[in-house]
This record gives sequence, structure tokens and C-alpha cells, in this order.
Amino acid sequence: MTLSMYACANCGHWQQWFATPPLCPVCCDVRNALPEDGWDLPDEKTLEALLVAEWYRPVPGVTGFRASPSFGLNSTGWLIESDGGNVAWEAAPYYPPDALAEIERLGGIARLGSSHVHGYGALWQLQRRFTPSVVAIGVQDLAWTKAFRVTWPVDDRLALAPGLTVYRTGGHFPGHCVLHDERRKILFCGDALKVELDGTVPRALSCHKAYHARIPLSHDEVRHYRSVIGALDFEAVATPFEFAAPVTTADVSRLFDRQLAGRPDTSALALGGDR
Repeated sequence: MTLSMYACANCGHWQQWFATPPLCPVCCDVRNALPEDGWDLPDEKTLEALLVAEWYRPVPGVTGFRASPSFGLNSTGWLIESDGGNVAWEAAPYYPPDALAEIERLGGIARLGSSHVHGYGALWQLQRRFTPSVVAIGVQDLAWTKAFRVTWPVDDRLALAPGLTVYRTGGHFPGHCVLHDERRKILFCGDALKVELDGTVPRALSCHKAYHARIPLSHDEVRHYRSVIGALDFEAVATPFEFAAPVTTADVSRLFDRQLAGRPDTSALALGGDR
């Protein structure tokens, strides 16, 4: 039987299956909400006809790719230009031909990775088109990677390219990782952080074990976030959904310190004041 690619309209997760899959395993996990109207799992050809590409450059050397209309969690795939070859971190829900052509124009992809399954998007599509030598995913999250092939399972740290280093934070998912762009001072933070924006201005930060279910991280998980993320120098963060600046190491450390000072929760810490 022939395997085909199917995506979940609720979260965007892709599966290789023999026919329309019976369900989406990511939506069945406690960290996601179930679809209100039942399963909708279109195949690749359906999405190719439905979605168009959008991209923008929040800072020089970084391009965010999205698909329109919004699909799944509406993730953003980041293309980070690097002297050692471009790095793609996270992925858009789907890459129409013009998006792939734009990536080609910018120099293609030498290395590919993602923080965790909520940022995988159509990562399989980038691997198929650009055949990067490195596809890096946290080793504890391999269960979610059936749609593509991991070539470098990440333990606690991996130098992905000059000035671009992957660190495992765990917490939100056991293998959850962040990518630190040392030169641009950007933390590609995955879902370690949730940023509340007023237009394009970051107003508050929170952290969660499960966003939809509003389950907080444990104190030990926050301590590990604090030890890893608090040691990195950054002035902006990029989640799988948005770019936010200014958000600094000090801002994020204050959030973690508040979580450790009492009962953990999922409420947001306002930015501003003594920043």
C-alpha cells in the first residue's frame, strides 16, 4: 500500500498513513485541545490547493514563513541565515512552491531542527526538498517524528551552526529545546514561553506545561528552565508563532523567579516598569 501525508486541521501535525488516519495523536495528548467538530485530516494535495505562502523579515537575516489562510496552530517556520549554511528552525504548516523558491533564493537549508512537536509543521517537506545533512530533534521527543527522519538526536546541547546553539530545556515536552542565536541575541524559545502582544509590542510573559489545559510547570522544570535559559544573552524571543522584542534574559528570569517563589501557575507576568 502507498503511504501518503495527512495534516490535522486542528493542530497542523502531519502523519504518514495508508489512508486518512483515524485521529491525531498530538491532539489526543493533554497539551492540546481536541477538535470541537471532530477530525479533519486533509492530504497534501488538498492543502496544496488551499494554502498560499506568506513571509516577512523581523530582523536582518531572519525570515518567518507562514501559510494563509490560518491552518492548524498556524505555526511560523524560521529561516536563519548563517555563514555555515542556513538553518531552518520550526516549520510552517505547509510550504507552497513560492515559499520553497524563496528559501532557495536565500541559500537553501543546510541544517534543520525544531523545539518540539508543536513547531514541526511541514518540517518533512523541507527535508524532502533541501536534504539537509542535519535534522536535529530532542532525543526524548522522537516518538513524534514519524513524518520525517531525525539525523541528529539532541541530548543537552548541540552547536547547530556558528553562533547557533541548541539547548534542551525539557518542561513543556521532555525533549523540548531552544535555539540561541548568539550574534543576533535572539532566543528561538519554542513553547518554553508564551508572549502576549499588544499589536507588535510584548506586554506579558507566561510559561506552561500545557497551554490549553492551563497546567503549570513543576518547580523542578522551572528551575531547569532558569538554569539553561537564564544563562543565555538575548534581547528578543521567537516562538513558533511570533517574533517579540524587546524581551530580555532579565525579563524571562523574573518570570521564572516568580514561579519559584510560591505555588506554580500559568498567569502572565506583565512586562515594563523596572525593565
